[in-house]
Amino acid sequence: MAAVAIDPITTEVIRSAFSSAADEMNAGLIRSAYTPIIYELKDCSVALLDAEHRVLGQSSGLPIFLGNLEICTRLTEEWYGREAWRPGDVWIMNDSYLTGTHLNDVTVFGPIFHAGLLVGFAASRAHWLDVGAKDPGAPMDSTEIFQEGLRLGPTRLVEGGVPRRDMLDLLSRNSRFPQPMLGDLQAQMACVRIGEQRLGAIIDRFGLDVVQAARDRINEQTERVEREIVAAIPDGVYTAEGCLDDDGIRAGEPVWVRVRVTVEGDRMEVDLTESSDLRGGPVNCGEAQAISACRVAYKLLINPHNPPNGGSFRPLTVKVRPGSMLGAQEPYPCQWYFSQLGLLIDLVVKALSGVMPEAAAAASYGDSMVISLSGIDPRNGRPWLDLEPTVGGWGAWHGSDGESGLINNVNGSLKDLTIEVLETKYPMRMTHYGYRTDSGGPGQWRGGNGIIREYTLDGNATLFLWFERAKTPAWGLAGGRDATPPIVVINPGRADERRMLKCSREALKQGDVVRTMTGGGGGFGDPAQRERSLIADDIRNRHVSPEAARERYGY
Repeated sequence: MAAVAIDPITTEVIRSAFSSAADEMNAGLIRSAYTPIIYELKDCSVALLDAEHRVLGQSSGLPIFLGNLEICTRLTEEWYGREAWRPGDVWIMNDSYLTGTHLNDVTVFGPIFHAGLLVGFAASRAHWLDVGAKDPGAPMDSTEIFQEGLRLGPTRLVEGGVPRRDMLDLLSRNSRFPQPMLGDLQAQMACVRIGEQRLGAIIDRFGLDVVQAARDRINEQTERVEREIVAAIPDGVYTAEGCLDDDGIRAGEPVWVRVRVTVEGDRMEVDLTESSDLRGGPVNCGEAQAISACRVAYKLLINPHNPPNGGSFRPLTVKVRPGSMLGAQEPYPCQWYFSQLGLLIDLVVKALSGVMPEAAAAASYGDSMVISLSGIDPRNGRPWLDLEPTVGGWGAWHGSDGESGLINNVNGSLKDLTIEVLETKYPMRMTHYGYRTDSGGPGQWRGGNGIIREYTLDGNATLFLWFERAKTPAWGLAGGRDATPPIVVINPGRADERRMLKCSREALKQGDVVRTMTGGGGGFGDPAQRERSLIADDIRNRHVSPEAARERYGY
């Protein structure tokens, strides 16, 4: 068949249409969801794919899912064949060893047919509040995948447009919060239908041949641009390493992430094979997510301004060793799979910082810094569960201070839970919320500050914590200094004050206080070179205390 001629204007219109379709899918999911972790925190991501499982459009969402949702449609087709796709069907999947994530991240996807022909797929991934793990929401000390909840391989959820009642019953029976779970599921299924409608409308307007020609042109352009940027990096081997504090089970025993980046011509390889072996605690992840983390780091450095598509990442290969904690295998746990991935992203940037100094930033605070509280609400006698990632400081770079109070690079568009929603839905009050003065790393450009978030309980509760990066806090670059690591204090200033980073099932009572303090970002450049006027602004805005200004900057 002769190639279809396509002009640049039509190509750009279709490129924007793909992105707009994905944005509409994401907006529909968020607006329809039942739980705050989706409709407030926006812990979700969507993708529109072509019939060969290549990205057409992906909305803003969690960067850690970058170029990853298509693994679900690819694996389903590999297992069940091309003939498994039927109009009106919707599938579901969450197996950590296949998708790479934890079981709470549930992917719902379906084929898109147009005039009887398979033309693509719509997919969404969202965090479900509870999938039947041994503890409400998510265990902090799981030692095998079977403690982490219901595990699903590719499973047909809707047949010919009709939901399977047996599957809905199975899912609802395996959640502590069945009604909100079913509501979130319905929102994800609606997201698939929106993607189906929007791609169909694009094809109706332009014709399938023109849409496919535009797709190919877009992919070719992206690949060409990325290869040119990679080719401009000096050939060589670049390394970096860092560690997590521990795996949540063996306290104090570090978990190492080791990165070896090889640049040769217009190709880049990230070798992760020297990272730690599988661990008994829940810091393992499936290979698919290790690849996604490398893609995030690559995108930060190579092509940060353009949305991803099917031509993205073609110059990049990633080597993961099966049996390492980045190549998880059954039955090893994966609940906190993202802690090492935030570290991994920063390490790839660090490895290449010497040859890409204008593009590299100092390390961010790095971890999701999760606090979870659960109990029985004394106001109505109902069970409740609050699970929150926490914002912190980002690293500075040449020409700019790091951002303060921003979600980590794994979570992207995620928001912190607003005080109004927190105090309305849960029996607690937010008694302090603000920047953590002096937590950012000193430098010619200062690292961003972490935040202090203090909860005062109005009823008994059980506390779970997963705070990381005390042993490898956010490092500085080009002479910049390291940031302050995180800490959590229970009942600060009282006789029963205690400090911790991780805990499971810590019993708290009415009136207890939990103060979380996240880490800052690393500094960039020699602190002695910081402009005096900027230091004065820092003191006035309480980013830096007068004492720290004298000690760190000689002000």
